[in-house]
Amino acid sequence: MSIAFIDLQAQRARIADRIDAAVLKVIAGGAYVMGPDVRTFEQQLADFGQARHAVSCANGTDALALPLMAWGIGPGDAVFCPSFTFAATAEIVPWFQATPVFVDIDPLTYNMDPAHLEAAIKAVKAEGKLVPRVIIAVDLFGQPADYPRIAEIARRHGLKLIADTAQGFGCTLHGKHPVSWADAATTSFFPAKPLGCYGDGGAVLTNDDDLVQLLDSLRVHGKAVARDLEGRAFEHDPKYLNMRVGMNSRLDTIQAAILIEKLAIFADEIERRNQIAGRYSRLLGPHVASAPAVMDGGVSVWAQYTIEHDDRDGLAAHLKAQGVPTAVYYPIPMHRQPAYAEYPTGPGGLPVTDAKAERVISLPMHAWLDEETQDRIVAAVASYSG
Repeated sequence: MSIAFIDLQAQRARIADRIDAAVLKVIAGGAYVMGPDVRTFEQQLADFGQARHAVSCANGTDALALPLMAWGIGPGDAVFCPSFTFAATAEIVPWFQATPVFVDIDPLTYNMDPAHLEAAIKAVKAEGKLVPRVIIAVDLFGQPADYPRIAEIARRHGLKLIADTAQGFGCTLHGKHPVSWADAATTSFFPAKPLGCYGDGGAVLTNDDDLVQLLDSLRVHGKAVARDLEGRAFEHDPKYLNMRVGMNSRLDTIQAAILIEKLAIFADEIERRNQIAGRYSRLLGPHVASAPAVMDGGVSVWAQYTIEHDDRDGLAAHLKAQGVPTAVYYPIPMHRQPAYAEYPTGPGGLPVTDAKAERVISLPMHAWLDEETQDRIVAAVASYSG
């Protein structure tokens, strides 16, 4: 029997009736874009993520771009982000003719190294060619970045902070979600994410009352929002009064309806993921160079279960032969990608990022991974003698 790397059908089997009913209700209702389920989901998402507001959008990449648009990021601005991440994290920076500055990672968590972040900010300031504006920290593989330290650095240097929780929505640090420290937290509902829909989608969470109005405007072509209409008479649909240049980035109502049902079981799934990860670590410890480490006080949502191995590629080939799928995140870090190699890195380069890219490999992980299948995976890893 084949093993799924992420078994979306195992989850669907448990809530299929609820999802089918929710989708059919939207189809019958006819409000396919920005229908009532979107607002319901946004409120539930904000409540879950300990935020005052949640603004849904078309995908996780747009979720990252929208705050940069709202803050007026542009030419000559520096945006600090890790290189050990998916392209979307840095991709949105050149959209606005700003410059991504790549920062190294902590060797245990794979998340942004606060010490190297500060060094990078100081180096950019000293050079004087760019103005530091924003930090994008990533909750890689599902666990939170060191937000207390990163947020303190951001405040001291006058920078905005985005928590890119595409892989980590639902993670906490000392009981707090990332938006507790960040100006905005963004996430993706791509199907493979811990909280994923049946297509594409994303959201921005924030506690900033002014920012949420700008985000709501920008996602719908720069439409007029409440603050724009103060003292102004406009009797028509606000989407026909365009106050700023925006984009078209709306969450489909069907996806919102699906996400409402998936969010209802999400806390239980996070608990299950942590039980599975704990069992992996107990069983795999003697057979790998390194099992994942979660920072003190942190709770991961385990988007991936990622180990290190001295012969990563040999192990991958061995596991494939044993019927065990794997994935490598990320074999070529951003600062070595052809599209991004021209952009600066922090002082001393990114030695930890470069080293980890050669060693990490992720094993099957999802909330419904049973012990029998997990034992097959562990046995396959343990049997590799390369």
